Amino acid sequence: MSKVAFLLAAQFEDSEMKVPYDAVKGAGHEADIIGLKKGEMLKGKKGVASYTADKAISEVKAADYDAVVIPGGSSPEGLRSDADIVKFVKEADSAGKPIAAICHGPQILISAGLLKGRTITSYPPLKDDMVNAGAKFKDEEVVVDGNYITSRTPKDEPAFVRELLQALQVKVTQ
Repeated sequence: MSKVAFLLAAQFEDSEMKVPYDAVKGAGHEADIIGLKKGEMLKGKKGVASYTADKAISEVKAADYDAVVIPGGSSPEGLRSDADIVKFVKEADSAGKPIAAICHGPQILISAGLLKGRTITSYPPLKDDMVNAGAKFKDEEVVVDGNYITSRTPKDEPAFVRELLQALQVKVTQ
């Protein structure tokens, strides 16, 4: 089974964390919630979900994980300026690991300088940011481009989770 890193800060979109996290664990994969501080309580912006960071980004390496999930909401904004988060995502990308980002999640990919020439989607109002970072934007429920899996909003979660689990299954069978 695969080991998946969920990059999380407070004010995440509750379902964009809960739905993929529960699906990954339900499929038998390991999942770590990685925040800026180990043991920090992270609450969703709707107050429905809250999680405790299993590990601090400063104590993990991308090499320890098979995939990365970046839930949306305001969480990515809280993470994107952290040098360790950016380094982690760059290392995961260099290794060709699946990176699944929903809603505002691709903001971290912008900060890591990884969108040039990539085709993605995100929360639609961020389209200009994605295009300005060099990406081709598609307004679709899920866009898969190489190791990137991106979706727009909570209503796209079924497609997002389907593609994430498919990428993890491919990893297991390789």
